[in-house]
Amino acid sequence: MKKFQNYINGKWCDAKSGQVFENRNPANNNEVLGTFPKSSKEDVNEAVAAAKKAFESWRLVPAPKRGDIMKKVGDIMTERKEELASAMTKEMGKVLLETRGDVQEGIDTAYYAASEGRRLFGHTVPSELSNKFNMAVRSPIGVAGLITPWNFPMAIPTWKMFPALVCGNTVVFKPASVTPETATHLIEILIEAGIPQGVVNIVHGGGSEVGNAIVEHNDVDLISFTGSTDVGKKISKMASDTLKRVSLELGGKNAQIVMDDADLELALDAVLWGAFGTTGQRCTATSRLIVHEKVYDEFMKMLVARTEKLRLGDGLLATTDVGPCVSESQRNTVIEYVEIGKKEGAKLVCGGSIAKGNGLENGWFHQPTIFGHVLPNMRIAKEEIFGPVLSVIKIKSLEEAIKVLNDTIYGLSSSVFTKNINDAYTAMRDIKAGIVYINAPTIGAEAHMPFGGVKQTGNGHREGGWTVYDFFSEWKTIYVDFSGKLQRAQIDNE
Repeated sequence: MKKFQNYINGKWCDAKSGQVFENRNPANNNEVLGTFPKSSKEDVNEAVAAAKKAFESWRLVPAPKRGDIMKKVGDIMTERKEELASAMTKEMGKVLLETRGDVQEGIDTAYYAASEGRRLFGHTVPSELSNKFNMAVRSPIGVAGLITPWNFPMAIPTWKMFPALVCGNTVVFKPASVTPETATHLIEILIEAGIPQGVVNIVHGGGSEVGNAIVEHNDVDLISFTGSTDVGKKISKMASDTLKRVSLELGGKNAQIVMDDADLELALDAVLWGAFGTTGQRCTATSRLIVHEKVYDEFMKMLVARTEKLRLGDGLLATTDVGPCVSESQRNTVIEYVEIGKKEGAKLVCGGSIAKGNGLENGWFHQPTIFGHVLPNMRIAKEEIFGPVLSVIKIKSLEEAIKVLNDTIYGLSSSVFTKNINDAYTAMRDIKAGIVYINAPTIGAEAHMPFGGVKQTGNGHREGGWTVYDFFSEWKTIYVDFSGKLQRAQIDNE
């Protein structure tokens, strides 16, 4: 059994308490992948102190030089892609095809961050007074606390960490406790690429001990969190005491609309990938399917037939289509929502049970599950499940479909399948979501585009693309007066 450690101030170290927790394979819970430090506030304090000290020198490194390190990170990740994907599948469960994509997203983010090191644009604007020069430039903020989830254990940390570093911030990183090894490999790559001592620190442990300590720390200047809406609300409240800048990327209840003129085969491929890829454990997962009544029966037959052919198993096997839930507690949540759906009167048309046989008993497997004749006000149509459960809703028109799609507290991703260009543009305009796909599934973010949602999916910030660099930097406005006399802005500009 391998023993892993925290990385603080350029050194690998155990938790101050000496306590550890186990990391197990969700496809075979008998397999212990390693032990990790069960850290506390004391460890966080040490990491924050190291990051605060390192900030004073890191902020002075030219941004293109910081970007050069990100380029090296991307190169190393490319070389180690298969190794990283295999390790991720073992601890998270999703199939190799997807973990390779997870690593590739990190690679893409690294190369994009490298280019942004030479493109942290400011603005020069005319002054209203003579012999005066106005400009606004970006400045680093300080220590960034990054708290990340388990479903994309490489991609999401890179979304946060690489822009933070390129902007000149230092980092204290708390990964999810069920995917700590992938996070550790990311830190190892940064070290190999030449990140200076103290600039990046990783502290393993639980949210209530490590996460809260990071959020509440007076010397942590900004927080970037991805996780549930309930936890995000708590973080927002805790961070308000120190007026930290906070980015929250939270829940989703994403829907795919299938209109009566849609390419049904394409729509079928999309919903299968959106609903059951990553075992439904994505914030962008297709949790609702909204189908026009004219094609509802035909499409349901197609959907059930394909879903029943999906093969469950260890994600390392080429024959596997769907891996396990990440943990027993996550599978229990799925089981609870299946029972809720039954009690609400939805029709269970596929799955609905713990998956057994063929060596699945030792893992946290659950059958891909479909409910038909779901009403928009049912809990399974409103609440985030984060598992392989799809609720299918019948509608009569595009207007009704959009109304149903919008009728949740979330607004992350959405999808519409139609050949009617007018309907497509109407949907793009009227859907209340941060992401809209036309004739594509609700998942598939690209690293150079903004990612995020509306309503209780977050607090308005975006990850990915150029917009995330606004979050990780502050604007400094500079006036240079070379007139040789006192000029009093609006007073002398009447």
